[in-house]
Amino acid sequence: QVPLVESGGGLVQAGGSLGLSCVASGSRLNINSMGWYRQAPGKQRELVATITSGGSTNYADSVKGRFTISRDNAKNAVYLQMNSLKPEDTGVYYCNALTVWLKSSWGQGTQVTVSS
Repeated sequence: QVPLVESGGGLVQAGGSLGLSCVASGSRLNINSMGWYRQAPGKQRELVATITSGGSTNYADSVKGRFTISRDNAKNAVYLQMNSLKPEDTGVYYCNALTVWLKSSWGQGTQVTVSS
């Protein structure tokens, strides 16, 4: 398991912006992909965006054009900039790291609430 510490999130009005950060602690982590997932009340956890060590990104259709994922490989950090937020973006956002050995780790989650 890779320890992941998330920060950011909070309460924002619809149309506003928020940023999330996640840092993996440790050395020689050999992380391949990092990403963000979210879980709304009563719903399953879903992919928001992922980014590989080479910078290839993947977004859920619902966030394309509004969210931007980025990564700092030297810091083992991944970021999510969320713009034009909608009430349906509300949920607990989880950071994920996948190592080259396909070991998956999760952060503790951070709440994002978008009011209408």
